[in-house]
Amino acid sequence: MSTQKSIAGGSFLVQESDALNVFIPEDFSEEQRMIIQMCDEFLDKEVYPHLTDIDLQKDNIMPKLLDKAGELGLLGAAFPEQYGGLGKDFVTATLVNESLGAGHSFAVAMAAHNGIGSLPILYFGTEEQKEKYIPKLATGEMKGAYALTEPGSGSDALAAKTTATLSDDGTSYVINGQKIWITNGGFADVFTVFAKVGGDKFSAIIVERNTPGLSFGEEEHKMGIKGSSTRQLFFEDCIVPATNLLGEIGKGHVIAFNILNIGRLKLCAAANGGAKRAIKTALNYATTRQQFNVPISSFGAIQYKLAEMVIRVFAADTALYRTASWIDLKEKELTADGNKGALLGAAEEYAIECAMLKVLGSEALDYVVDEGVQIHGGNGYSDEYNISRAYRDSRINRIFEGTNEINRLLIMDMYLKRAMKGRINIMGPAMEVQKELMSIPDFSEDNTPFAVELKVVANFKKAILMCAGAAAQQLMMQLEQEQEILMYIADMAIDTFQAESLVLRAIKMNAHEHKNQQLAADIARTFIADAADRISHAGRNAINAFAEGDTQRMMLLGIKRFTKTASYNTKEARRRIAQRLIEEGSYNF
Repeated sequence: MSTQKSIAGGSFLVQESDALNVFIPEDFSEEQRMIIQMCDEFLDKEVYPHLTDIDLQKDNIMPKLLDKAGELGLLGAAFPEQYGGLGKDFVTATLVNESLGAGHSFAVAMAAHNGIGSLPILYFGTEEQKEKYIPKLATGEMKGAYALTEPGSGSDALAAKTTATLSDDGTSYVINGQKIWITNGGFADVFTVFAKVGGDKFSAIIVERNTPGLSFGEEEHKMGIKGSSTRQLFFEDCIVPATNLLGEIGKGHVIAFNILNIGRLKLCAAANGGAKRAIKTALNYATTRQQFNVPISSFGAIQYKLAEMVIRVFAADTALYRTASWIDLKEKELTADGNKGALLGAAEEYAIECAMLKVLGSEALDYVVDEGVQIHGGNGYSDEYNISRAYRDSRINRIFEGTNEINRLLIMDMYLKRAMKGRINIMGPAMEVQKELMSIPDFSEDNTPFAVELKVVANFKKAILMCAGAAAQQLMMQLEQEQEILMYIADMAIDTFQAESLVLRAIKMNAHEHKNQQLAADIARTFIADAADRISHAGRNAINAFAEGDTQRMMLLGIKRFTKTASYNTKEARRRIAQRLIEEGSYNF
């Protein structure tokens, strides 16, 4: 792990990174690779042979699987040793989430349990609360769940109507209300419930399953993740001890939103795990299915799909572990400074990147399973082939942990708020870009490896700064109402973050003469070629939405200038990528 100091969250947009100090998946330790293998073996032995029974929720199978995972230490991998966990670092915990993310409905139950179902207590609980619940959550003796969403409040969580009224003697809270879409609701033992104390102070309270006044709806019949228990919770004069208050009264939003930062990164990890397994499924079919007396994997149209799957997952993987290592480093720094909520503080620092990861990871998985069905042809539409399950299960990820639309809006909202608070200097570099538009372009050449790609990425950043800076100057406070503009710029930022991460990974692999250095170079260059078109398209749409006259013409010329790339044969690059995948027999990069 690098010894460098942490950088400010979101600052990748305004500063360069040293490739040799960036953590990449090739840096995993031997222990981490063994954990990946253990997770794969668990899925192959305990989950995949029983996928149909899991989907049918037969014989209480999901809690039993969680028990088995708990026996292996997989549920408490990131929990401190003093509470019965393994005390692993954040990168390792992310690896566990990714590796088990290929487990379909099991992955959802596991992630809900050891993420949003446990972390609120671990990071906001009193010492008594942590000692009571965390050791049992770490082993699976108790199962956790998170009760936030209501019929009238989803993304607008603070509009919740569930109430918690303090009793006259001050010893208990009386909870009344309803929660919906509660993952693990059918078997969880302990719930983190969000309610308004006194009718207006949004707060969190721990509620145990056997509490009188708490009842449950029937299992929801869902499009996918059918094996994941999803129920409504009903609170009718549900009395819980006042000591079950989690954190401070009126500070429930701090718990909800901070836990979501970690949840968004972990969702990307799980999506990556699912995507890698789906690539293997699609590849196996493509190499064994013959048409016109040859495997369909030999056709250019199929190779394009296989290569694009690899490109998108490789990009998501690279951005994921770059961010996870930042969070890990920041957590260690905050811990050394005596910060008790070090991981939450670290995740908040990189909340922008976590929101990006949630979007790019879920959408990469959606691409993979959609094209996986297409590669299977008519068979892909049959339940006899697991790719159909993967397709159904994938769709929820663009809704979980805040919809992708909400996350896109959050990316720019956080950037603008941090700029206003002085946490990150956006307007200064944006003004420099505006000055550069009036100058003659730099035509000098740098022949060092990947210098061309680094310059293209730097120009992508200038395109973002130009659009964001001009939009903020012209629209000011009205900008937050212009959701389309914000989402266009967010898409530019998401593509740029992935592009830079890929180039840095390729540079580091090239420096270390890694066996997959050519693959990394092909992926980075192909991604950049396509991202340039996407960024150009989004930038033009953003500019046309708020600029007029000479300003508009100047900025449109700027977009053309900042998204210009050298010609590159992406067809041949994709064929090389597809061939490497076929040689490996699965995603093994």
